[in-house]
Amino acid sequence: MALRRLLIAAALVAAAPPAAAFYLPGLAPVNFCDKDKETPECKSGIELFVNRLDSVESVLPYEYTAFDFCQAEGKKRPSENLGQVLFGERIEPSPYRFTFNNRETCTSVCTKTYDTTKPEDKQKLDFLKKSMLLNYQHHWIVDNMPVTWCYDVEDGQRFCNPGFPIGCYITEDGHPKDACVINSEFHEKDTFYIFNHVDIKIFYHVVENEARTARLVAAKLEPKSYKHTHPDKPDCSGVPMDISNKANGEVKIAYTYSVSFHEEKDIRWASRWDYILESMPHTHIQWFSIMNSLVIVLFLSGMVAMIMLRTLHKDIARYNQMDSTEDAQEEFGWKLVHGDIFRPPRKGMLLSVFLGSGTQILIMTFVTLFFACLGFLSPANRGALMTCAVVLWVLLGTPAGYVAARFYKSFGGEKWKTNVLLTSFLCPGIVFADFFIMNLILWGEGSSAAIPFGTLVAILALWFCISVPLTFIGAYFGFKKNAIEHPVRTNQIPRQIPEQSFYTKPLPGIVMGGILPFGCIFIQLFFILNSIWSHQMYYMFGFLFLVFIILVITCSEATILLCYFHLCAEDYHWQWRSFLTSGFTAVYFLIYAIHYFFSKLQITGTASTILYFGYTMIMVLIFFLFTGTIGFFACFWFVTKIYSVVKVD
Repeated sequence: MALRRLLIAAALVAAAPPAAAFYLPGLAPVNFCDKDKETPECKSGIELFVNRLDSVESVLPYEYTAFDFCQAEGKKRPSENLGQVLFGERIEPSPYRFTFNNRETCTSVCTKTYDTTKPEDKQKLDFLKKSMLLNYQHHWIVDNMPVTWCYDVEDGQRFCNPGFPIGCYITEDGHPKDACVINSEFHEKDTFYIFNHVDIKIFYHVVENEARTARLVAAKLEPKSYKHTHPDKPDCSGVPMDISNKANGEVKIAYTYSVSFHEEKDIRWASRWDYILESMPHTHIQWFSIMNSLVIVLFLSGMVAMIMLRTLHKDIARYNQMDSTEDAQEEFGWKLVHGDIFRPPRKGMLLSVFLGSGTQILIMTFVTLFFACLGFLSPANRGALMTCAVVLWVLLGTPAGYVAARFYKSFGGEKWKTNVLLTSFLCPGIVFADFFIMNLILWGEGSSAAIPFGTLVAILALWFCISVPLTFIGAYFGFKKNAIEHPVRTNQIPRQIPEQSFYTKPLPGIVMGGILPFGCIFIQLFFILNSIWSHQMYYMFGFLFLVFIILVITCSEATILLCYFHLCAEDYHWQWRSFLTSGFTAVYFLIYAIHYFFSKLQITGTASTILYFGYTMIMVLIFFLFTGTIGFFACFWFVTKIYSVVKVD
């Protein structure tokens, strides 16, 4: 596991002298010790931070401060990077503060009182009830580690969830929803039970050095519900804290916590994330089935390559042995269209713009996944993945402008200003417009996922002030170079295309072309969608990189194979067809996303549904440009290669 190797490396570096130490951001260990032994290198105070609250039943996350929980007074919130802001993460200080190795039992944090006759209090209580009904989850952080709630699931396995619910609900017919199943005392009908007490266990590993300092290796909690009869002197016993759905009058909720510290000799700081990652649902993947699908894809790729090489070799040998023009007249196949194969396509401007944007996305994806494999973008480094992708996209304007300009010039285009403007603004503009509409909905719902106005201005500044000028520079060099030289000349009069059979018509070929590439990614797609919509950590970047390489190979080979069949049928319109053939994988992606929404998710509400499909359309567009560009480049290379080795009079 790349993450594990990186963390082990970081731990080894931690043992080195200070001068030799180098840590990746967010991955340096922090040393803790008792209060009487505190030094600048070793602190005793442990801070607990709170992140946004989210739910699998809603796409709308909310900040901790949106709820009427206990607040930390006068503490400055930590700064967030671009990726965290875009993902809606809002980390804030909490009123829960501990001292290392200092056990606390049933400590009071605060008491909240609601008078249901007052509209403001009633609104706060109703929002709390709604969040319990939708199973909103807290996400707490200690020493950059998620505080986990571990519980037993079926087959004797233990699952550690990096979040825990606000509370739960017993329906009017007495059916317990979500977390209400954990306690038999939760039995009152049409009643909410709030988890107002947490038992926190912090596990540490003693570092064998002169100072004998400690490092935190795990933080676990158990949410509980107590109706504290004396909120000033809580004893954490008695009946659970229930809030009837029809309750009137005054409701008091006292929040408390207990914390204990335990030495853990078996877990090192370097492998402290393992217990979370190993227990993630569905991450015990059927490796056999995945390897099986990879073997099938590789086998099919080998078959495609072998058929192509053997058939093409015979074709080229046969064409090159022709001596007379009579033989050429009798011959049929792909050689006959040599005078039309490089004829500029219809809508060449749009195709070149798509190719430019697709190249930008292709390089961005490759570099991001490469860094993720090295462990730079691990779950411990919050928001790093998104930040890396956005920064790379902005900086890769030059290749986008260059590719678009080169192909537009080779298509015989002369409106270079329109080309460079469309490359800069068409695809990014569509994505930004969709993103802005989604943001307006989030703003309207008061969600923490709404991008602040300042961040929107910063994104626009990155686009207009860095990406657009770089695209112009790339386009300048692309137009300055001579047009791409083709191995054969194009005839003045277009050749008539004969009547095509059903299989060689454009649409059936395009529909068939996306099946094979989609087949090699749909398992990974399930885990990626889970990480986005079911709020689960995604860490299998090594495997994702392998699937990315296989996707590139499969897109290329499927497109080349279909391109060859169409050329044999004397249809020379290959440019758009090659782009759409592999780009059609995005349509299967969309169909799968719709299936995933209805079969796997429990999302309710109009706003959440619109947001799901709005963000899905952005992903589909990016994937369409990405796969389409791979298909076009593969086919372009194939066509150039075969017509350069055959003799043409």
